[in-house]
Amino acid sequence: MNAQPPRWPLPKHDYWSTPFAVSLLQHLDLQPGLRILDIACGHGIPAFYLAEQVGPTGEVLATDISVGQVARARAIQGSQLPWLRFECMDMRVLAPNLPTFDRITGNLSVMFFRPNRFEAVRGLVERLNPGGQLVLTFPSYGTFDSLWQSVDQAMTQQGLIKERERFQDYQKERPSAQDGRSWLEQLDLDRVGAFEYPLEVKTGPGYEFLHHPLLRGGFLDDVYECFEDQSLANRFMTDIAQDIAQFTPLIAQRCVLSGWTRAQLERP
Repeated sequence: MNAQPPRWPLPKHDYWSTPFAVSLLQHLDLQPGLRILDIACGHGIPAFYLAEQVGPTGEVLATDISVGQVARARAIQGSQLPWLRFECMDMRVLAPNLPTFDRITGNLSVMFFRPNRFEAVRGLVERLNPGGQLVLTFPSYGTFDSLWQSVDQAMTQQGLIKERERFQDYQKERPSAQDGRSWLEQLDLDRVGAFEYPLEVKTGPGYEFLHHPLLRGGFLDDVYECFEDQSLANRFMTDIAQDIAQFTPLIAQRCVLSGWTRAQLERP
């Protein structure tokens, strides 16, 4: 007998959150009855899917710092999946009375752990039950590397010294897969893994590139913020956008971090 398809599948129209969620689920040990904390849940990718999989004997607490995102998720949920709860919460400062969980997930979460990423991950690990699993995804260092090389080259050619220094600082701050692995190893997690999967983001030149929903409001804003003169930033980025052949295809790296707490304390 074939298994029934989920009523709450990952939405096909989301070209960013869903591919990262797919990579997360590849490494998540998911079964009915689990208690899951899903951080940086946005409007519910993959919280709804997780809730359906754990079933009414399980529990999913999905949190996000954005009041608007939580409200949107609750509106989508309505009265369905009553064992799924959406709450507004900063994952970097978890409440002391928060319970522990069998699984902690965070799709596209690590970039929001700034400025103290390691401490944020430590706080999550402290909320895991013995034998529990932590799975986080994020766009790792190397994402859109061809674009950043073009930006750096153009800044050098145009003598934008201060802007290039700020831009390089942004690049150095981006975590790599190895950075993530080292955090989990330092926290003494077991079966630690850091996995990367390429994802191509397609775009056309000019306006389409500058206002691409996956680029503006995030990655491209990092370049604009390097400029004190925003009119200069606009001219600079408009020039970049005219010749996308120099940096396409645009490849994002979907990084999945996975690790397990030990089932019991090891005795000396």
